[in-house]
Amino acid sequence: MNTLYDSAATALNLIFQMDPALWAVVSRSLAVSATACLLAYGLGVVLGAWLAVARFAGRGAVLVVLNTSLALPSVVVGLLVYLLLSRTGPLGFLGWLFSFKAMVIAQVILVVPVVTALTRQVVEDVEVQHGEQWASLGAGPVLRGLLLAWDERYALLTIGVAAFGRAISEVGAVMIVGGNIDGFTRVMTTAIALETSKGDLPLALGLGLVLLAVVLLLNLLAAVLRYWGQRQTGQAVAATKGWVA
Repeated sequence: MNTLYDSAATALNLIFQMDPALWAVVSRSLAVSATACLLAYGLGVVLGAWLAVARFAGRGAVLVVLNTSLALPSVVVGLLVYLLLSRTGPLGFLGWLFSFKAMVIAQVILVVPVVTALTRQVVEDVEVQHGEQWASLGAGPVLRGLLLAWDERYALLTIGVAAFGRAISEVGAVMIVGGNIDGFTRVMTTAIALETSKGDLPLALGLGLVLLAVVLLLNLLAAVLRYWGQRQTGQAVAATKGWVA
């Protein structure tokens, strides 16, 4: 199996013949990233919406830290989670190291800053236009931020899609805290790295093709959400103009 053609042909056979080993890794990878993104999305949207409208001493420093965390190396996050969950770490009693939960925690830490920063920017942009209206009705920072976030819900859904792409394509953190254990914590990115080093190029290529397909579907979904949001916004504006007229 020395040619790209032979490897690609075998990889496609593994995909379309529903190879159990390949699809077990795919399903586990989707489960880890989906769980992490649901947790990170809920936390990140609330934090981002609050940061967009809240004004407090040190806010600038918080935003600097937030924007810096967007570039956090995944291996550093993996190392920190490893130290927390190791036997001698403060959370070692949980016994979560090299488990599904450890990988979810690592991906949550990586994804929360992405959701928070993008949500803050979206809500802050719309807050300039409509924030005073909600404030005049007595809405506090958190409620006002969430109401403004709801107005931009299609943009926030696009952020969720981007966050899922960030999580599922990550390799360093999940390899460190998950251990890449076959049948338990092996996901697509870690399996691709391992199988390539072993010389099993068809399986690595098959997983790579599935991962690329997932990323492509995510981008298509983001494009559809953007189009749908723009269309809904346009219809709402047109209806308002007709009502005023």
